[in-house]
Amino acid sequence: MCTLYGQPSEVLFAHQDGLDGMSVLEASGTDVVVRVLARYTDLVGAMVDVVAGAREQLVVTGSRSREGSYLAAIEKVVAEQADLVHYRVLYGPPHHRALSEHMVRLLELRDPLERRNGVKTLHIGLVEPLSVMERFFVASENSAVVPLPSFHGAEGFDCGVLLGREAAVGLVQPGREACASARPVETMEAVRALPLRRAGR
Repeated sequence: MCTLYGQPSEVLFAHQDGLDGMSVLEASGTDVVVRVLARYTDLVGAMVDVVAGAREQLVVTGSRSREGSYLAAIEKVVAEQADLVHYRVLYGPPHHRALSEHMVRLLELRDPLERRNGVKTLHIGLVEPLSVMERFFVASENSAVVPLPSFHGAEGFDCGVLLGREAAVGLVQPGREACASARPVETMEAVRALPLRRAGR
């Protein structure tokens, strides 16, 4: 067989060893981790950088966002990058008023019913039921940040990993799928009707 096809046995018979099912991402292992973020300022800074670098797609998941610089960065890139497609995936109602107000500002910047170049560019969805495990990440076509449990305390939000392009692309797709299967929350009335999990915070 090797002589007939002019290929080494490692190539011809790799599928028998289960190697053909391994993606580039799986094969790269921890190489996709650009940096471990162990301080709050590093984590938020990396999240802002991911957002600022997005030009094609920006997927943000979770219902707990309230960091002002991060939310402002999302609004800025949505305002400035007209072709950017933004997905916000909520897992239950917002935990903080800052996130509700942020979504209102997004709807002021873009109409989800409009299509730019035939493509919808703003998607906001609420994953139901509430028992679905909440996922937290921000990903563009270039990079991603995934928060980790804090290394410093049970209630801390100060650690995560910065991921490179291959891992980021791997996160964008399930984020888009989660948004597509979620209940749309894409009008001012729908956003304002969402209860706050922690009213007043």
